[in-house]
Amino acid sequence: MANAFLTCCQLTFRRGVAAPVLDHIAAVFESAQPTLVCGDTGAGKSTLLHVLGGVLQPTAGEVHADGRPVSRWSVPHRDEWRREVGIVFQHLHLMPDLTVLENVLLPCVPRVSAWDGPARQAQALLERFGLPGSGHLSPHALSGGQRQRVAWARALIAQPRFLLLDEPTSFQDDAHTRDLLDLLAETAAGGTCIVACSHDVRLRAANMLFPRICHLAKGRLEGAR
Repeated sequence: MANAFLTCCQLTFRRGVAAPVLDHIAAVFESAQPTLVCGDTGAGKSTLLHVLGGVLQPTAGEVHADGRPVSRWSVPHRDEWRREVGIVFQHLHLMPDLTVLENVLLPCVPRVSAWDGPARQAQALLERFGLPGSGHLSPHALSGGQRQRVAWARALIAQPRFLLLDEPTSFQDDAHTRDLLDLLAETAAGGTCIVACSHDVRLRAANMLFPRICHLAKGRLEGAR
């Protein structure tokens, strides 16, 4: 897989007449340099990820993916591009009426006709995340940390070119956090563009994985290192 990158071109997002949540952000996120975005609660970190991933459209400016102006595309084309994006949402957004396995397989629904291969891949991911034998369960039967790892499996099932993570270790103990960081390093080495937003000091300390740390405040993305 060729290295992926996302570009923010004077990216702005506002709600109503309030001050912009994102204010003319110019930034490039590259697969060779996974980025950690920090900032106070309410600074707009989740909004940034949602705009990068095509869940929200910018009020002004653009998002380019591999040089393509994806935020400018019509809904059908943008939805097709979003198949290249994996997202771990802060609030997980697992479907309560589906089993764990069905939740993991959701991103495959529009694109496959034979399910044996994806189902085996989903089971392998669940095992990698320490959840063997959980596929038939309801998400409600799992702990918060287990549900978060199901959300990770769902984000990775389609081998996305872009991986966006919103507080991805908030429910994890130290051992599981180390395992997730190891998996992220493998994913980055494969050419995936990774952007994570988090307050977790364990991620800030992962200098080898996140050589670039940015701070979002008052709508501006600052302090890349």
